[in-house]
Amino acid sequence: MNRTTVERKSDREVVVIRTFDAPARLVFEAWAKPELFKQWWVPRSMGMTLRSCELDVRTGGKYRLVFGDDPANVMAFFGKYLDVVPNQRIVWTNEESGADGSITTVTFEEKNGKTTLVMSELYPTKEALDAAGTGAQEATKETFGQLDELLASLADTAARS
Repeated sequence: MNRTTVERKSDREVVVIRTFDAPARLVFEAWAKPELFKQWWVPRSMGMTLRSCELDVRTGGKYRLVFGDDPANVMAFFGKYLDVVPNQRIVWTNEESGADGSITTVTFEEKNGKTTLVMSELYPTKEALDAAGTGAQEATKETFGQLDELLASLADTAARS
């Protein structure tokens, strides 16, 4: 079983690492294609609904994710993609937190058909990271497990065709 590690690298940065048993191309697609992304991004244990998923994964593109069962009480995450190199890297802003929003960088490194994903969240200040807490990083362990399931399913489908 692949283990997800979460480490606070500095006063402003948290890094999450996980190796997936899939090529970088497939792992990247799971981050870039809305129909795949929405299958793994929301932790099942939270019982949340992803109401909409808009991803324009290219340098200069934007994203918007809206969660919640009650249309009058939704939570949105949004920002823009600063740098996208297909199958290698995605960098985006997290603008829902205003000036305290982090910059997230995800890299995909493939070796022998497996992909090591490194996700770094860099906050503008120590206080912004402290205020964000560890909930999102801990939830990432569950969502990356869900991504593992999706990637295995995609590999099974590809093997059968």
